This record gives sequence, structure tokens and C-alpha cells, in this order.
Amino acid sequence: MKKIPALMLAFFIGAVAWGASKTDYEDMRLFNDVLSLIENNYVEEKGTSELLDGAINGMIKKLDPFSQFMKPEAAQLMKSETKGFFGGLGIKITIRDRWLTVITPMPGTPAFRQGILPGDKIIQIDGKSTEDIDVMGAVTKLRGQPGTKVTITIARDKETQDVTITREEIKIESVPKAKSQMLNDGIAYIQVTEFNEKTPDDFAAFYNDFEKSGMRALILDLRNNPGGLLTSAVEVSKHFLEKDQLVVYTKGRKKNSDMKFYAEKTLHKKIPLVVLINQGSASGSEIVAGAVKDWGRGILLGEKSFGKGSVQSLINLPDGSELRLTTAKYYTPKGICIHETGIEPDISVALSREESIKLMQQSEKIYGLTDEDKAKKEKEQISDRQLERAKEILFAEMKFSGNLTPPEVSKN
Repeated sequence: MKKIPALMLAFFIGAVAWGASKTDYEDMRLFNDVLSLIENNYVEEKGTSELLDGAINGMIKKLDPFSQFMKPEAAQLMKSETKGFFGGLGIKITIRDRWLTVITPMPGTPAFRQGILPGDKIIQIDGKSTEDIDVMGAVTKLRGQPGTKVTITIARDKETQDVTITREEIKIESVPKAKSQMLNDGIAYIQVTEFNEKTPDDFAAFYNDFEKSGMRALILDLRNNPGGLLTSAVEVSKHFLEKDQLVVYTKGRKKNSDMKFYAEKTLHKKIPLVVLINQGSASGSEIVAGAVKDWGRGILLGEKSFGKGSVQSLINLPDGSELRLTTAKYYTPKGICIHETGIEPDISVALSREESIKLMQQSEKIYGLTDEDKAKKEKEQISDRQLERAKEILFAEMKFSGNLTPPEVSKN
């Protein structure tokens, strides 16, 4: 009688308990036969654990690009992202059409400074093809010690380009202090680069300060925001919605995957709002944009968003590994499925790739330059057409509503 590994025996017993059919049992027996043949006859010795890991990853690949199986060390690596710091290049990635694809570069990071753009396909990492690579495998290759270099081959507009990037310690400021500011005519500008644990508190602090300073309109910049924590995106959305308004809901196969998130109370007086989005806006930023659009709370301006609207549940496994499994999809208050659809802007203002790269590069601080060189760089800068259009719209809206008189500013 053929020996069945203890792990597989437990698997069979579990299958019977779950009510597996005869066909299911036969498939599992076939799996065990193949596993045993490889263990005993393959030209090189392979351990059962290694083969089972491969089988698990093979199953995950049959699902979607966002489901992942992570061994303990990889799980710890991924947890660092939600804390707001990790080491690497500063890009959010996914798999599209079998290829590693950039969701967005994050402001202030090496990838951002090198002009990596949303939608770029990374077809090689250090000369090795990324075709059919999984996200976790790519993350492992792209991250490394600060100061080390990695060369990625970018495919963009039918052209390829090798880009060598020096890794840095990536610390994400989700609501950058240097970018958030009061503009002319009482228009405030707040940029949110991602939704991590600190985002709700940081955003609330800026919003409240601007409100005390006489903010009469707001530009919320979610361009190149890849998302993050669902709860953080919901908390930010509540600043724009009224009591009991639905922010987002999720639907899945299991009843416990169906959830609804509401604004519990009205936080602020309603003011004119423009939300900037582009193809690098994904997940959490699409939740915020979708809620604003569906409730008519503001104007979405820019380009169609990425379309990453699925929920990944994190399941801890006994050995410290984690399974990140897609269990539901996001829906806007009006029932629009975000996943692979994206959010259409109310006003389309598209930027060319050249404009996008230039704007990304000029938004970075310039160090080590003489005053003459700085002045020359400033003359070469181009206008952010999406931002300028947003300001024009808000100015016109305030003028039409008669809200351009100087506000009373609290002295407290």
C-alpha cells in the first residue's frame, strides 16, 4: 500500500468532514499520487513542504492577482506597509495580463523620482522575465537593503527601457505636510498618498486646521493613491458625507463578507469640493471618490481610476504563514462595482505621459543646487492642468454662490 503523508491524510479526513464528493476525493487522491511520484522519482530530492508550498501557490495563481499566500517572513514584510514604512523602490504593483504592472509610484520615493508611471509593465527584474510571476515573488525581488540597486525593464507604449533604481528606506507620509496648504480665495489643498493607520488622524488634523483658517472650498488630491486600509478610506470619506449616508458596501459568497459602512454623523459644514483622480487612483481612493460622486457631494476631475475594488481578508495560519484571500468586492453607494471598472471622472482632464513624468519630477525638492540653477529649474516647470482646472471650477462655484467675501476667522 502506498504511503500517504500525514499532512495529506489529515487533508483527506478534513475533506470527508466537509462533505467532499467522490469526485473530489478522487482528485485529492490523484494529487497525492503525483506528490508521491515526484518525491520518490524526481531527478533531484524535493521535500514535501517545498512541494506543498508550490501546490498552494499554484492554486492561488488560479484565483486573481490580489490573493496571496505568504510564508511567515513574507507576512511580516507585508505588515510593514500598513505601518507606513518599508524598504524598496516605492511602487505599488499588481498582475495584469500575466505581467507585473505598476499601480502607482508613491511620491517622494526612488521610483517616483525616476518617472515610473501607473500602467507601466515591469517585464524584467535584473534581467529575468516577470511573466507569470506572482506579486509576493516580485516584492521579494524588488525590496532589499537601502543603498543596493535593482534594474527593472519597463514596457511603455510599445517601447522598453531599462531603469536602474537605488533602494531606499521608504517612509510614507500619507498626508504630506509640504503639499497640504491654503491656496488663494480660501481654497485648501490636501493630498492623500495612501490610506494607512495614520491617515484618518492626519487628514482630520489638516481639515480642522484649514476649517479654522477660513477654508471655503477644498481640493482633495487622490491621484496616484493606490489605496490601503479600507477602514482608513471610510474614515476620510466621512468628512464629506452627512449622517447615515452610505460610504461603501461589500458583497461576497459568504454572508459575513457582506458589510455596509456609513457616516455616523455630520462632521463639517458642507463646502465646494473637487476630488482629483487618475489611473493611479485605486482601491481606497476609489471608495472615497465613488462615495463623493454617488452622493453628488463634489466633482471628480482627472482621468478614470485604476479599478481595484476587491476585498482581501487576512487569514492567519498555524505556522505563522498568512493567506490573503479575495472574499468580496467593493460597491459604491449606487451599486456600481469598482473592480475592473474604475471610477469615471465628472470632468475629464487627461495628462500626457510626458506631462505626468514632468509633474512628478518637479514636485520633488531640489537639493544641492545653486540659486541660479534653482531659478532655471523653476522656469522649466510646467503647469498642473488638472489642479488649475480644479481651482477654476471652485472659484466659479464660490463666485456664483456669493461665497467670495472674506470669512470670519476664529481667534480661539
